[in-house]
Amino acid sequence: MTGFRNRGISRRTVLGTGLAAAGMLAMPSVLRAQDKSLKVGVYGGYFKDSFDKNIFPEFTKTTGIAVESVAEPTGEAWLVQLEQAAKAGQAPADLSMMSQTSTLKGQSTELWTPIDPAKIKNYDSLLPHFINKYPDGRVAGIGAVAWYITLVTNTDVYKEAPTSWEALWDPANADKLGLLALASNSFLLEVTATTFMGGTKALDTDEGLEKAFAKLAEVKPNVRLWYRDEAQFEQALKSGEIPMGQYYHDVTGLAAADGHPVRSTFPKEGGIQDSGNWALSRASTKVEEAHVFIDYMSQPAIQGLMSRKVGTAPTLKKEVLDLKPEEFAAVSSEIPPIIPRYDLYTTKADWINQKWTELIVS
Repeated sequence: MTGFRNRGISRRTVLGTGLAAAGMLAMPSVLRAQDKSLKVGVYGGYFKDSFDKNIFPEFTKTTGIAVESVAEPTGEAWLVQLEQAAKAGQAPADLSMMSQTSTLKGQSTELWTPIDPAKIKNYDSLLPHFINKYPDGRVAGIGAVAWYITLVTNTDVYKEAPTSWEALWDPANADKLGLLALASNSFLLEVTATTFMGGTKALDTDEGLEKAFAKLAEVKPNVRLWYRDEAQFEQALKSGEIPMGQYYHDVTGLAAADGHPVRSTFPKEGGIQDSGNWALSRASTKVEEAHVFIDYMSQPAIQGLMSRKVGTAPTLKKEVLDLKPEEFAAVSSEIPPIIPRYDLYTTKADWINQKWTELIVS
């Protein structure tokens, strides 16, 4: 699963019990009937544990809707399961946290019941790129959580932080980089287009994609590791063995807070902002309950809490949040982000993956 994420939830094992303060949040009481329930698919490990312990009980207490959480498998297996089940009129989960790319793929079979914006009080406060729409404008998914991939460095090796993604191409950084191994989770084509080609619209054409691949191929002499195992790169970054690369802003911040010599930098071109959606299976009969849940999760208080305790970037506009400037800066940036071209990984996936293998990681 691209988005949250190709290799599952290994990054989310840092979440721990960070949502404990959720019990203090409240919303108007609705749907008090005892027979109301909802199955919610979430990523496994500590992320699911945190929701089970802190978010779901408070949601139930507030709304009267019981939640059964379902651990999603990694990759796109969950999308396939939802598709197959929907054909049989069944829903393994009513709502699921889906990557942007999987949400787009599910649109082709009308897998998602459209979400009614009128039932989401903070809909107009959601950042537009967290709203995943069908071609006709119906809402297929609404942003659940977001995170940044940034330019990271070992502070013992790099006394000053780099300011631009151009550092990846600098000959002085030969054999020093760790970069994500897939086109669809590194988003390095988008980084290349934003840094050297005026923006990701340059990727609209095959010619533009070819140019981006050619430019990105120039980074290869600087790459020590194309990584799939995040822990491997994180350890090498901490030790200084691989002192520069791209990594997750929240995890890097946690490592720095623990005293490791690492930093996360938002380059002047912007960090890469990735995200996952709440999407509602068409086989679900729990449409009303699902809307109440999405509305609850889209509250500024809930989004702010997750930013403070989990390190995720809020899906709402900054002005509606209660985050202090330093709290916002810890998880996000005023610099406009690089938004992945998720459409390319659905419409041109095979071609991009072939070129990636031939030109970049070979």
